[in-house]
Amino acid sequence: MSEPRTNRTSTLTPPNGVTAPAAGPAAPTQRTPFLARLGIPHPLRWGFLGVLVFMTGDGIESNFISPHIAGVLGTGGTDSAAMIIGIYGVAVLVASYFAGVLSELWGPRRVMTIGAVLWVVFQVAFLAALPTASVGLIALTYFLRGLGFPLFAFSFLCWINHTVARERNATAVGWFYVVFTGGLPTLGSLIAIGTIPAFGGGSLGETWSMAASLVFVVAGWLIVRFGVHESTGLGRIAPREHSAARVIASGIEVCIRRPKVLLAVVIRLVNTAPEFGMFVIMPAIIGTELGWGQSKWLTMTVIVYAGNILFNAFFGALGDRIGWIRTVKWFGIAASAVGLLAWWYVPHLVPAGSEWGFWLATAAGTVFGIMLAGFTPMGAIVPAFAGEERRGPAMAMYATAAGGATFLGNAVVSAILPWGGPGGVVWTFVLLYVLAFVVLCFLKVPEGAEAAGH
Repeated sequence: MSEPRTNRTSTLTPPNGVTAPAAGPAAPTQRTPFLARLGIPHPLRWGFLGVLVFMTGDGIESNFISPHIAGVLGTGGTDSAAMIIGIYGVAVLVASYFAGVLSELWGPRRVMTIGAVLWVVFQVAFLAALPTASVGLIALTYFLRGLGFPLFAFSFLCWINHTVARERNATAVGWFYVVFTGGLPTLGSLIAIGTIPAFGGGSLGETWSMAASLVFVVAGWLIVRFGVHESTGLGRIAPREHSAARVIASGIEVCIRRPKVLLAVVIRLVNTAPEFGMFVIMPAIIGTELGWGQSKWLTMTVIVYAGNILFNAFFGALGDRIGWIRTVKWFGIAASAVGLLAWWYVPHLVPAGSEWGFWLATAAGTVFGIMLAGFTPMGAIVPAFAGEERRGPAMAMYATAAGGATFLGNAVVSAILPWGGPGGVVWTFVLLYVLAFVVLCFLKVPEGAEAAGH
């Protein structure tokens, strides 16, 4: 699928972030904005802030939602909560695909607005459903709310990929994940550490913390809506001659026509699946079984993913320098597998509840958080296999994989936990990393698609 050339030429920023001056010796030289020098596209700078604030609101509940739902439902609540979280993952998967194709059809900014509205409306409905203790009602409202954040966040990722110069692609995607992970779960968990006790602690404090998340989500949308005016994202990107049905099916079509896109999508799907799986199993392990409590678990989450934030942009830039495939293979996959095992085993090897043991366990988890950032170049690899004319559909599939990681992480927990226990869940994720490593060995980015090694 080709992009309208009028949009591309009017919005593309050269690698150094400086707009080419008009012909003639008198043309002034424009100073490169600071954020552009860092790799953040200048026209989208407020969008990055908006995503950070929005995802902070979305992330407030991330590390207590499963036990909270289980507590509300009472006897048998743990199994029902796992089912509700799993259904939520399906919503994220579906919405992630539509974030890509609807951005092509309607423009990213409009789709981001739809996502924000869905999130706000069904967060209110979800909070109203919780006191009823109705599994069906809670599941339905949480499912519908799950459509919100992918439409908002991944539509902005598509906007980035249609705006940034190709040779800076991985760097810009890295900054996207800085703000995405900065909100979910990092700043969200940090805020929850303060708001839960401030609102009375326990279930009541958690409920009001989730209500407070509405403020952040609305603020994030307002920042994007009134702060970003880059023209590519304000309307249709797909060619006018393509029907709506063709645009909606384009993501599936590109995977059929370009099988390497599908293989790259599978790798991205595996990328953060362990992150979301650990959100389900680790609160009880760290907070209850090993005796460190909810506050310490939230603190651990903040530190682990703060490491991820600090290194997302680094690995994006490293990928542009030494090669996208090489960066993902050794830092993203191999090192993440080692870090995941360390995060699981170190807490069990140190004395339960000990202060020094907690900090050592947190350091082990931070290794995983940092190395997870090694997958950042996947946002450049997936569209590179599709070619320029199918870039939009490829990004729809990338967004699907990014959101689908939520579904896969929850699905692995649901399938393995009953018979393999939490340790079996962790080793299943390690085996998925091994599979991703093998698949990546058969992939090579097309010549000229990246700035450095292949």
